Amino acid sequence: MPDNAFDDLMRTQALALHAKDVPPVSRADWEARRKALREAMFAAMAVPVPDKPCPLEPKVVGVLKRGDYRVEKILFQSLPDVWVTASAYVPQSAAGKAPAVLVVHGHWPGARRDPVVQARCLGLVKLGFFVLAVDAFGAGERYTKPALGTYHGALYGATLWPAGRTLLGQQVYDNRRAVDYLRTRPEVDGDKLGVTGASGGGNQTMYAGALDERFAAAVPVCSVGTYQAYLHAACCVCEVLPGALRFAEEGDVLALVAPRALLVVSATKDAYQFSVAEAAKSVARARTVFKLFGVEEKLKHVPFESPHAYNQAMREAMYGWMTKWLKGEGDGTPIPEPKHEIDRPEDLAVFPDEARPKGFLTPPTLAARAARALLAKWDGFKAGHAEEWESTAVHLRSRLRKVLGEQPRLPRPAAKPGAMTVADGVETTPLLLHPEPQMPLPVLYQVSGKADGARPACVLLHLDGKAAALKYPLAKALLAKGWAVLAPDLRATGETKPKGDAVAGAADHNSAEHALWVGRPLLGQWVHDVQCLLDWMTIQPALDRKRTAVVGIGPAGVVALCASALSEDRVGTVAALDTMISYVTEEAYPPGTPMGLLVPGLLGVGDVPQLAALSAPRRLVIVGGVSSQGKTRTGKQVREAYALAEGIYKLHNAGRKFTVAETMTPAEIAAGL
Repeated sequence: MPDNAFDDLMRTQALALHAKDVPPVSRADWEARRKALREAMFAAMAVPVPDKPCPLEPKVVGVLKRGDYRVEKILFQSLPDVWVTASAYVPQSAAGKAPAVLVVHGHWPGARRDPVVQARCLGLVKLGFFVLAVDAFGAGERYTKPALGTYHGALYGATLWPAGRTLLGQQVYDNRRAVDYLRTRPEVDGDKLGVTGASGGGNQTMYAGALDERFAAAVPVCSVGTYQAYLHAACCVCEVLPGALRFAEEGDVLALVAPRALLVVSATKDAYQFSVAEAAKSVARARTVFKLFGVEEKLKHVPFESPHAYNQAMREAMYGWMTKWLKGEGDGTPIPEPKHEIDRPEDLAVFPDEARPKGFLTPPTLAARAARALLAKWDGFKAGHAEEWESTAVHLRSRLRKVLGEQPRLPRPAAKPGAMTVADGVETTPLLLHPEPQMPLPVLYQVSGKADGARPACVLLHLDGKAAALKYPLAKALLAKGWAVLAPDLRATGETKPKGDAVAGAADHNSAEHALWVGRPLLGQWVHDVQCLLDWMTIQPALDRKRTAVVGIGPAGVVALCASALSEDRVGTVAALDTMISYVTEEAYPPGTPMGLLVPGLLGVGDVPQLAALSAPRRLVIVGGVSSQGKTRTGKQVREAYALAEGIYKLHNAGRKFTVAETMTPAEIAAGL
């Protein structure tokens, strides 16, 4: 099996998406691209677009007097019940309105209150800048249970995806509201605004500078590279722009800052995705646009001999850049950092007792609110007759295909068999299919005993791979009843699982993110693999194409339901065993939840029961079920969850083909397929 076949495929496809890129040749050419790029980015990020921004309702909850400046502990509202915790550093001796800098943090343990973040705030305020430092959504005092070292990425931040939100989009919107707040301050010159941050904060800085033209200067630090480079690394969910490689490269985003000022800071000892070389590629791409505006001097790339950081030398470069472009002073060269004293993080707390406002939203609770809004259309839904539902189902399948991403055409069915082995009367033949070039699909094909005619066949899915599927007791029960069992390693699982894929409780973290970067969610690719296997099965004379089942065990039940929904003529029965009955959750998805199932916008199509209803009137078997938190649901709860699907089956006069049970023995499940 090739090493890292999945990542290699994603990288190959990403390169192909940009193989014919050409720079803009004129301002008019760029303006057309700029408009399309901004629209695509806002859509992919799912940046909130309310009819009218909600009131900021700013509150100063405490003040620390520090001689030539003061620190205000601030709270303001971004969206209804989405509160931003912030620190405002106000210079005392400013004559008239001062330029202001928004400071956004990265993944430092203390968020906005971390000493690394405080240092640049203090340096700036002592140089006469008004500074606003904000906690990112789900970080610092905006985490579910605030504490040092909390992490808003992985499954926590990805909780937003099925509900049609992204952590990146919320950050972009929060930072736009931070600018709204800055422009309400009488001490601030609203036309002289800058933004800076490092790592994840540098990522925010890049997008803030690109998408909010009220910023006159942006300084992203240890964060700029290329989108292609992200496919060689792990990154935080807050950095993932779904489908970005289908419409942009990072240099295009930098170019959106033109003709305003942009300083890119890199470190020679940083990770590959933020390396000097990768950053230089994006800066060169952006430089073409800065030249079109005649402002080459407003784009600069400065590398430092340093690991990943925002150290004093980097800060001093930023001070010089902000002073030149926001104050009109100096030549942009580094300015020595004024002496300062770091405050204790607890002294800067907006909520020292953690008594946050009622309804205070975090990523999981915002996701739950958004999910319920999307699913409200199903409340009390009733189709009058089967034809009416079929019209709805056609629309839903179309939307599902779009959400699951563009997939290549299925290849001509072909499989390379390996040597058959026999153990305990079971014949096992390894097969190797290729759903697309360079992507192997290993399958174990098992039969037992002799068959009178073609056998019924079951595709048995497990997201730990084919070995785990065949260990499940149902496999043995199916073989005993004369079924053929085919267990695949869906891509990025089993033998094809990339090395080092797990991060923070998400076993498929990197593969799920890499799939999103190229606009092909992992769930969609898994469905594609199943369809490839089904195509091969339909031309096997030893298999009965009229008796084909797809069964998903645990989380793989969602894969089975989606595959059945989009493969109507190839699947006679679909079953989900101990599968979650809903994506909706008030808490972060628990460790062990496959990130590949968390498809952006999936709940805009429907929840798990709606996906199941798309198999009507073919046989549907639901055995057991768990909550989005992995807690076992009772038979009554499972039946209530699937009430809509049951109603659809009754419309088709196919109630006997609909089975929901709290428990069934493997033999009973095999008999019911």
